[in-house]
Amino acid sequence: MKILDWYILKRYLLTFLMMLLLFIPIGITVNLAEKIGKILEREVPFGAVAQYYLDFTIYFANLLYPIFLFISVIWFTSKLANNTEIVAFLSSGVSFWRFLRPYMIGATIIASFALIMGLYLAPNASKGFNEFKYKYLKRHVSVTQTTNIYRQINDNDYIYVSSYNPVTKRGINFTLEHFEGNELSYKISASSIIDNDSTYRLINYAKRTFGPVNDIIEKASRKDVDFEFDTDDLTPEDYIAETLQYGELVKFIEKEKRRGSSNIGRYEVVKHKKWSLPASVFILTIIAVSVSSIKRRGGMGVNLAFGITIAMVFVFFDKVFGVMAAQSSFSPIVAVWLPNAVFGLLAIYLLFNAKR
Repeated sequence: MKILDWYILKRYLLTFLMMLLLFIPIGITVNLAEKIGKILEREVPFGAVAQYYLDFTIYFANLLYPIFLFISVIWFTSKLANNTEIVAFLSSGVSFWRFLRPYMIGATIIASFALIMGLYLAPNASKGFNEFKYKYLKRHVSVTQTTNIYRQINDNDYIYVSSYNPVTKRGINFTLEHFEGNELSYKISASSIIDNDSTYRLINYAKRTFGPVNDIIEKASRKDVDFEFDTDDLTPEDYIAETLQYGELVKFIEKEKRRGSSNIGRYEVVKHKKWSLPASVFILTIIAVSVSSIKRRGGMGVNLAFGITIAMVFVFFDKVFGVMAAQSSFSPIVAVWLPNAVFGLLAIYLLFNAKR
C-alpha cells in the first residue's frame, strides 16, 4: 500500500505546486501590466519593485491557495478516474477510506505550511506589499477622514477627536480627560490638534484642573504640548492587522479593546482566519476527492466546472461573512468559521455519497 500512498501523495503535492507556479506568474504579469505606468512615471527603484513582487507572490499565494488546492485535487483525481485507476484501486480490496488516507496526509502537509505562512510569513509580506502600494502607487490618493475617535491611551487618560485627517495630521474638537482613580483630575480641550512630529500644537487651548474648592482654568490661543500617544497608533491603517505576526496581533487586539477601537471586528477576523484557512484545506480536499473520484460522461471538464463553482461559492461566503463581522456587530468567530462548518457538512454528505 505504500506504493499507492506515495503515488497519490506525490501527485497531490506536485499538482498543487504546479498550480502555484502556473497562476502566480499570471497574477504578477497582470499586476505589473496595471502598475507599470505609475512605476515608470515615479521612477521606483528596481530593488523596491523586486521586493514588492516577492511580497506580492507570498501575499497572492496566501490569499488564493484554497482555490489552487481545490483545483489541483480535482484535476489529478479526475485524471485518475478517467483512466479507471480509482476503479482498479477499489477493486483490489482497498476501501474508500484507505484510498483517502494519502489525500489527508497531503492536506496535513499543505495545512501546516499554510499555518506557518499565515502566522509568520504572510504578515511580513503584507506589510511590504501595502507599504509599497501606499508609498509609490497611491501617494496622491486622498485618505478619508476618521471620525469620532475615542481612545483610552493609558490607565488614567482618555482622548476624543470628532474627526482626524491622516494626510494633514489634524484633528478637530480634541479632548483629553485625566483621571485619578474614579475622579476626574483635569481636562484639556482644543478646537483642533496638529501633529508636529515631536509635539502637538493645540489651537484654542483650554485646561481645567479640578480642585477641592476652586477649579484652575488655563487658556491660550495656541500651545505646544507633549503627549504620550501617537496619532498613527490612534488611527491605524485598515490593513495593520494583516501585517502583524500572531503574538503581536493578539497583543494589538487587546490594546485596541482597552482603547475602545471600532475596528475590533476587522482585527478579530484576521486573527481567526489564520486558523480557519488551514482547517479549510481538509474540507476542500474531501469535497474535491468526493466530486472528482467518480468517472462522469462529460469527463474532467464537468468535474472542474462543478468544483470551481463550489470553490467560488466558498470564497464568496467567506468574504461576505468577513465583511459583515468587520463592519457590524456580527460575531467574528462565527463569521470566520461558519463557511467551514457549512462546507464541512457538505463534505461529509459528498464523501458518503462517493463512498456508495
